[in-house]
Amino acid sequence: MRIVISGASGLIGSALSARLRAAGHDVVPLVRRAARPGEITWDPANGVLAPSALDGVDAVVNLSGAGIGDKRWTESYKRELLESRTLTTGLLARTIAAAEQAPSVFLSGSAIGFYGPRGDEIIDETAPAGTTYLAEICRQWEAATGPAEQVGVRVAHLRTGIVLAREGGALKKQLPLFKLGLGGRFGDGWPYQSWISIDDEVGAIEHLLTADVRGPVNLTAPTPVTGRDFAKVLGTVLHRPAVLPIPKFGPSAVLGGELADALLFTGQRVAPAVLQQSGYTFQHPTLEVALRAILGR
Repeated sequence: MRIVISGASGLIGSALSARLRAAGHDVVPLVRRAARPGEITWDPANGVLAPSALDGVDAVVNLSGAGIGDKRWTESYKRELLESRTLTTGLLARTIAAAEQAPSVFLSGSAIGFYGPRGDEIIDETAPAGTTYLAEICRQWEAATGPAEQVGVRVAHLRTGIVLAREGGALKKQLPLFKLGLGGRFGDGWPYQSWISIDDEVGAIEHLLTADVRGPVNLTAPTPVTGRDFAKVLGTVLHRPAVLPIPKFGPSAVLGGELADALLFTGQRVAPAVLQQSGYTFQHPTLEVALRAILGR
């Protein structure tokens, strides 16, 4: 397949590109600089993408978006978080819709933040949107695929959880403290963390390129854990104690209260119902298996 990927240089995009190339696919990154051979230049902030750029492409995978936890949530950065998703997705969807030979599938990023905090309720893809800022971002992000859906392209929204990888993301930030024996749960540790290993994240996306799936798909492992259990398992894998709770005031002072609550002190207990029903088999179905594979333990 000839597959165009936006966000190809990010944590997920890099791993996905490598996996697809190893499987023999022709991967074409979208870049915001002068394109090299095998790349396509675009400028989503200004709505610039050649009208014929996606003609004859088999699939488009959209992974663009500013990092949710990269900066404090000022009003300007909150606007960037939204626009870096809706403008890119909308431009891709309109270009797909106008293509003479449109791609057959459009896999577009989203997140389990769509559901908002739900306590210990088990959430599948039929659950409604939450009312938080992240939920609103995800709602608009998914709605931006509309032009592609309207012309009959198969569109799936990748509602991704916490991606565990040694090279980046939340786990990389946690490892130094845990290796020193200073890691622990955030707050009371009871909110659920719905996670997925990087291998299953890219494996699921590869699966969805050909699986007959439309609409929202939860990309999370089938065994979400509480923050308390996450810290315990990570400590066990690293052979380090993990008993020091991290009080709310510390991260809130550094990140700001709204961001700290969204990332660390609330959560969702998400089930990957659609993914499993479509026949995907997880490489790392439990947290300990995932962490041992990722950390080589």
